[in-house]
Amino acid sequence: MDKVLFSSKKDDWETPTDLFEKLNKKFKFDLDACANDSNHKLSNYYSVGNSCLEHDWQGNVFMNPPYGRDMYSFIKKAYEEHLRDKNRFIVMLIPSRTDTKYWHEFIQDKAVVKFIRGRLKFEVSGQPKDAAPFPSCLVVYGF
Repeated sequence: MDKVLFSSKKDDWETPTDLFEKLNKKFKFDLDACANDSNHKLSNYYSVGNSCLEHDWQGNVFMNPPYGRDMYSFIKKAYEEHLRDKNRFIVMLIPSRTDTKYWHEFIQDKAVVKFIRGRLKFEVSGQPKDAAPFPSCLVVYGF
């Protein structure tokens, strides 16, 4: 079992490639809003050093934000970007935490939510690891 997957110090859960490919086929993403040099799924991406929080987003956007305490800021940004341009899709892969402040402010009754059955097997360096210790969902703005 990979202990890093269960560490509270880990907040950058790498999107499973097969899930991203299915989503990209449907939504034709232009931007991977929360990635890094080793796990980006598109050539056009923002990283910690070039934060998506500091830029306007263009086109259809995929976002798998850091799952730490600052998640609120990323989800708020996605919602604000949706309001700025409703003629596109913004898709977020996030933990299914319906009790959070951000859920009630920016997701509930404002987006389409698809709960993912079971637990995702996030990747480390492109390789699937043990199932996540939390349920996940997809949040879609633009429908």
